[in-house]
Amino acid sequence: MREAKSYVVWPEYFDSKRTRSEGRRVPKRMAIDFPKAVSIAEAAKKLGLNSTVECEGAYPKSWRKSGKVRVEKRWSKAETLRQIAKKMKSLSN
Repeated sequence: MREAKSYVVWPEYFDSKRTRSEGRRVPKRMAIDFPKAVSIAEAAKKLGLNSTVECEGAYPKSWRKSGKVRVEKRWSKAETLRQIAKKMKSLSN
């Protein structure tokens, strides 16, 4: 997937244990415990978005290799994150 046509999405964006300053990008009520890159890719697929998991990525604020996902641009990044968060929440229930 071409980088200009995709967003980088980190699992830390959806981690309910993180604060906004630690990297969480969705509201706490939409966040989940221990998000994984593969679950982000699965949620993106359910939304009809192309995605690619890159396992070696490390979130810059933590340096822990949690992986990252490149997700096709269809909406704004904020809206894409909200849609993925909703889908991940419904898949985890």
